[in-house]
Amino acid sequence: MKKIVLTGGGTAGHVTPNIALIPFLKDEGYEIHYIGSKEGIERQLIEKENIPYYPISSGKLRRYLSAKNISDMFRVCKGVLEAKKIIKKINPDIVFSKGGFVAVPVILGAKLNKIPIVIHESDITPGLTNKISTPYAKAVCTSFPETVKHIKSNNVINTGTPIRKELFLGDREKGLKICNFNDEKPVILVIGGSLGSVKINTEIRKILPEITKDFQVVHMCGKNNLEEKLFSLKGYKQFEYIDDELKDIFKITDLVISRAGSNSIFEFLSLKIPSLLIPLPLSVSRGDQILNAQSFEKKGFSKVLKEEDLNSETLINNIYDLYKNKDKYISYMEKSNLTNGVKPVLELIKKYTR
Repeated sequence: MKKIVLTGGGTAGHVTPNIALIPFLKDEGYEIHYIGSKEGIERQLIEKENIPYYPISSGKLRRYLSAKNISDMFRVCKGVLEAKKIIKKINPDIVFSKGGFVAVPVILGAKLNKIPIVIHESDITPGLTNKISTPYAKAVCTSFPETVKHIKSNNVINTGTPIRKELFLGDREKGLKICNFNDEKPVILVIGGSLGSVKINTEIRKILPEITKDFQVVHMCGKNNLEEKLFSLKGYKQFEYIDDELKDIFKITDLVISRAGSNSIFEFLSLKIPSLLIPLPLSVSRGDQILNAQSFEKKGFSKVLKEEDLNSETLINNIYDLYKNKDKYISYMEKSNLTNGVKPVLELIKKYTR
C-alpha cells in the first residue's frame, strides 16, 4: 500500500484542505499519516478523521526581532529530529504540506529521508514556511493564479484549493433547526477565524438590535468568546466553533462576514455565497489577507471593509449593500473558472509518489 504523510497546522485553514483530500487519497489506496504540533487545532481535527497523528515540537517563524526566536529555533531543531525519526519509521512514498509553522520540521525531516514533497500555498504571496519549503518540493500548488509569479520554482501549478465534499451536502432544515431560525428572514454567517476576532465580535454584537430586524445571524466567535447575555436573543445564534454542522449552516446562509483567509473565501466561492471580507490589518499580519480580499473584490466575488474603517455605521451599510446586490456577486462567482482543487492536487500527489 502507498503511504502518505500530511502536514499543516496552526489554524483551521492549514488543516481543512488536507481533510478535503483524505477520502480521495483513501480511494486511491493511500495509507494516511499526519504529523502536526502538540497543541495546535490540527490535532483535534485530524484525530476525528481516525488518521494516525504524530505530534512534534515546533516553533513560530517570526519575521521580526523577538527573544522567543531563540527558544523557538531550538524547538524547530528538535522538531526536525522528531519528524526525521517518525518519517523514517513510516517510510512514506510522499509528503504533502499545507503550510503553517509546524510544516518546516516535517519538510526538512522528509528531505533528510529523501522522500518526495509536494506543498500547497493558499495565499497570493507565499508565507515564510513555504518560502523555506519550496526548494525541497517537487511541485508547488497555488490557490490563486496570481501566486505563480511570486514563487521561485520551475514547477508551480495553479490548482485551486481542495474543498471538503461534505460542504456541498448540507441540509437546510437541519441548519434552521440547529440555529432555531425560520424561513422568514435571510441569514448572515459571521466568521472571525477559528480563533475568533475580538474586533469583529464586538462590532457585530453592537449592531444586533438593528440588523436582527431584517436578518438572522449565526456567529462563530471563537474559543471562550461566547456572550452569555445574548443566549436568549431571538434571531441570533453563537458558537465557539462550527465543525460537523457547518455544511448545514452554509445551506441556510445568504451572506458571510469573515476574515479573508484563503481557504475560507474559496469555500464561499465554491458555495456561491456573497461575502463581506474584513482582512487582518498589516499591524498584526504580513498583509496576505488584504491581498486575498482585494483579489476577490476585483473579481466581483466579495465586498471588502478594512478593519481600520470598521464601525457600526460602515458595517450596517456594507451588509445592506451586499444583500441588495447579492445576485450580482453570485453571477460573477458562477462565471468563475477558479475550481475545486481536489482533483489537480491529487494528480500531482500521484505523479510524484515514488
